[in-house]
Formats: sequence, structure tokens, C-alpha cells
Amino acid sequence: MAVSAIFAILPLGFGYELMAYAHILAAVVAFGPLFVYPTLAKTGQTQAIAAMHMRMTLPALVLLWVLGMGLAGMSEDAYKMSQLWLALSIVNWAILVAVSWFLIRPALTDPSEGARSKLSAGVGVTHLGLVIGLALMVWKPGL
Repeated sequence: MAVSAIFAILPLGFGYELMAYAHILAAVVAFGPLFVYPTLAKTGQTQAIAAMHMRMTLPALVLLWVLGMGLAGMSEDAYKMSQLWLALSIVNWAILVAVSWFLIRPALTDPSEGARSKLSAGVGVTHLGLVIGLALMVWKPGL
């Protein structure tokens, strides 16, 4: 029986593990491209970044939430909405979606210097949110 080391301590079924892997993959797809946005913006490829952001990053953020809620629903009673780590994760996700939609997305199509600083700020906030989300998922404060 091959069980992933990440989920070896959890007595959950294959469906939960599959959804957890899809959740992690959605996080990689949502946050991975943000690491190259500043470099691509310096080369003047803002239209390519904007297209990638709208077609890949934002949908992956939505899928991240859907899969996360599915994981919470499939888990035992310990992982319900009253848990601090889960509530904070949802707030963190909402902030990241707002930053992505209202700060990063408009900055990608604007060639001005102000837009470049907004892009940098948005990417920085997103990276911080990624670290906070990872810490919440790993340590589960309040559980």
C-alpha cells in the first residue's frame, strides 16, 4: 500500500488524498507564475503576463478555494469552519484574490512607472500571503 508521507498519519481515504494533491497543485499553479512577473515586466512582456494571469493564476486561485472547502467538508469534525486556522486561511485567500484582481491585474496592462510599483507591491503581498497560508496549513493554529 503506497501512501504519501505527507498524509501517512491521516486515516483518510484515497479521495481525500487525491483532492489534497489537487489542492497543492492548484496552489503551485496559482502562485508559481508570480515569481517571474517582475522579470517578465522588466522585459516588456506585460501582455503575456496579463494573459497568463487571467487564464491561469486567477482560475487556479478559485480552484484552490473550491478544493480547500472540499477538503474541509470531507474531513472529520475537527476541521470545520469554527477552527481558527481554517477561518484565517479563508480570510488570507480572500485578501490574495482581492490583491490579484485589484492590484496586480490592472498593473499588468499599464506601462507607467506607478503600475510597476503596484505590480511589485502586489506580488510582494501575494508572496507574504503564500507564506502565511503555508504556515496555517502546516501548523493549524487553534486546532
